[in-house]
Amino acid sequence: MPSYAQLLLNGVVSFLAMFLIAKILGKKQIAQLDFVDYIIGISIGSIAAEMAFDTQRPWWHYLVGMAIFAALDLVFGFLARKSRLCKKLFVGSPLILMEEGKLVYRNLKRSKLSLSEFKSLCREKGYFNLEDIAYCMLETGGKLSVLPKPQKAAATAVDVGVCPLERAKLSKDVVEDGYVVKACLVQLGKDEDWLYERLGVQNQKEVRRIALATYDEDTDRMRVHYME
Repeated sequence: MPSYAQLLLNGVVSFLAMFLIAKILGKKQIAQLDFVDYIIGISIGSIAAEMAFDTQRPWWHYLVGMAIFAALDLVFGFLARKSRLCKKLFVGSPLILMEEGKLVYRNLKRSKLSLSEFKSLCREKGYFNLEDIAYCMLETGGKLSVLPKPQKAAATAVDVGVCPLERAKLSKDVVEDGYVVKACLVQLGKDEDWLYERLGVQNQKEVRRIALATYDEDTDRMRVHYME
């Protein structure tokens, strides 16, 4: 086969392989990258790029290499969903950079962001003054999530009604991905017996059916989302 034809074939096969792997791994690969996604993505991309221009080695060698990295991504994703320890290790945890209007500088240092970079990210979110922010979190994918102070938030139907503005606060997620968030229970001053009673379950095995459970201290209500 002529070299130009081999290059064309390799390029087409490389593109189709990348497209298929991206479909298998899901939209998370292009929507939000964590550490594992980043490593897997650049590795598969490098293999595919080399495959497109290498006419010496058999093309299926590269497909095997890409399949191995894709399989590793699926394995890491499975472990992260089944184990909170693996999730924290592979994916990481969000960092609270501002809490109740105060800068949490130790977390800012952990995030490897300088203060100027942090302020720049806040400006991209539309907050030019840090005094307007109640809570700010750096997500595992590197994006910034901002909860503004009530007086600086966009008006809602509740705001323009007779209801007074409430203090900005984060939700209390007591169950996440089928696991009890013990740190949240400690913060609430509750124990697992209280949680099981409120959820109407008997043990941890039944909790595994719950995707997310959020407790509202003000209304004493528990909102539960089950895995389907």
